[in-house]
Amino acid sequence: MTRPAAPPLGPFDALRRVLRYAAPFRARFAIKLSLLLVSILPLMLLPWPGKIVIDHVIEAVPLDPAGYPFFVRPLLAPLTGADPLTILGWTVAFQLFLLIVVGAFGANFREQDTADAYLASGHDTQTRTENEANAGFSLSGGLLGWLDFRFTMRLTQDLNHHYRSSLFERVHALPMTAFDDERIGDAVYRVMIDTPSITTACHRILLTPIGALAMIGVAAFAMAMSAQSRPELFGAALAMIPVALLASLPLATQMRRRSHDSRAAGSVTTSTAEEGLAQVLAVQSLGAGDQQRDHFDRDSWRSFGAYRAVVRTSMAAFLLGFVPGSVVVGWALMHTADLVITGVLTRGDFLVIFTYFVQAAIAAVTLGALWFDLQGASAGLERVFFLMDQPAERDAANARAFTGLREGLRFDRVGYRYPDGTRALQDIDFEARVGTLTAVVGPAGSGKTTLAHLAARFLEPGEGRVLLDGADARTWTRDSLRQRISYVFQETFLFDGTIAENLRLGAPDASDERLWRALEQARAKHFVSQLPQGLATRVGRGGSQLSVGQRQRISIARALVREADLLILDEPTSALDPETETALVESLHAAGRDRLVLVVAHRLSTIRSAHQILFLEDGRIVESGTHAELLARPGGAYRRFIEVQGRADA
Repeated sequence: MTRPAAPPLGPFDALRRVLRYAAPFRARFAIKLSLLLVSILPLMLLPWPGKIVIDHVIEAVPLDPAGYPFFVRPLLAPLTGADPLTILGWTVAFQLFLLIVVGAFGANFREQDTADAYLASGHDTQTRTENEANAGFSLSGGLLGWLDFRFTMRLTQDLNHHYRSSLFERVHALPMTAFDDERIGDAVYRVMIDTPSITTACHRILLTPIGALAMIGVAAFAMAMSAQSRPELFGAALAMIPVALLASLPLATQMRRRSHDSRAAGSVTTSTAEEGLAQVLAVQSLGAGDQQRDHFDRDSWRSFGAYRAVVRTSMAAFLLGFVPGSVVVGWALMHTADLVITGVLTRGDFLVIFTYFVQAAIAAVTLGALWFDLQGASAGLERVFFLMDQPAERDAANARAFTGLREGLRFDRVGYRYPDGTRALQDIDFEARVGTLTAVVGPAGSGKTTLAHLAARFLEPGEGRVLLDGADARTWTRDSLRQRISYVFQETFLFDGTIAENLRLGAPDASDERLWRALEQARAKHFVSQLPQGLATRVGRGGSQLSVGQRQRISIARALVREADLLILDEPTSALDPETETALVESLHAAGRDRLVLVVAHRLSTIRSAHQILFLEDGRIVESGTHAELLARPGGAYRRFIEVQGRADA
């Protein structure tokens, strides 16, 4: 079966959707943006203490506040006519103040602290994800940076948790056929690794443009307010926008494609690890450890190789912009130096003007490379939205709550095809009444489990109707319907918790007395009572601490705890010994006095006492009746099935 492919989602569509997803956090993003803008303002002051020290302490030029911009003059007014030592003391005190408040001193960015925290990570997408999911950062350090950092980290974590949980919930809302051709590891990768792309994109879309423009604006304003204003240097800084854009734009599509390949390779590695570890006993029993190791080794290296392609693309974009960018920076440096040499600017002026140039140039590069930087996140967004866009199970607009099964279940000429068109069931027509046990029998591949899934409304019929108390099952809401149905799957699913926690999975409020009653009906009370911790015994991952038969009985007891109206069991006794099986069948009959029991089985001891037996062959009911009635038909399909089974058992 193949899941229909969702229409391709372009990067613009993905990024537009990000803004909608960020809407519940808009107030907090507004606060973060305010903190960002406040962090930028102190940058106007950073170069001026250096100029003061160079011009008025080292070169001993008399300090005149009139030669400084208006936002610096109030700080310098007390120093008019002061000696160099007093000016130096004031400058050191002011630098300490900046260090405490914003974590910065001097004019060089190497002297500026920024508040951020990142985990060590490897060279692939997966190991870098925790940084994206827990990113905390600020342009400032000190007290302001600490406040900004803590707020940003909490916003990042809350945003990522919200959408990671939303995607997890979405996966559980998909139809049973949604993952028929997908490995679980791929879904795990999308939920855990791809979702941080949403937080990364939100930060870059909502914060980077405004922050970069604010930085450019602050640098331009400070430069214009200075007596040494040099418009040509500011123009050179703005030239870095087209430099970065032209260098990165040709590689943007390639960056998105390679980021997508890296994530796809990472999901394959996750799937390989999940499958290999889940089947570790089979691997060990077959001596296939070397084969599995080689398989994982290949997938793991492909993952690293795919990420190296991402790195190479980033390096190519950097190199394309490095040469023209170096020319611009080199010209600005030489031009400013010439102005100092010719006496147009002082040495202190050089520090101020060139610092503002660097601030504006860095912001311009960030702005010009924004589209390129978004491509890695865009690849993850496309993978997340692919799952979110899968059609979920939906109830009819007029669906109502199911209050309980009083009469019975009926299949009215039901047919079903798999999504690839393969016929599974055709013209299924039967009725089962409350208080009876109906057994569904037939060779492998005859459609027994599909019939059971239709009865539980895990699948919807392609033709005909499934009726509950005479009403189409589609007239009821799925949630209310499944509250009245207990289903025991052919494969036993237990969670890594206690026996009590597993039993209460579908009935959280069930009392211990109710649990023990269900265990007794499932013929599991004896072995559970002998466990050292009884109901508090942990079963291990997938029930690994229990035998196959014990797991099967716990699974049956879990279904009985719900006291549902419709009990469906798929091969419930396949791992039980004959004595336990016989006792369990008796319990099922007793439990079915006030409910409808539907059993998919092939063992004679399970089906012979059924009130009704449906024999399926090639997706059709070819015979129905009691065990005695069907066995009395010479040459009947059921009789041949039983005779073959008898010879096999002998």
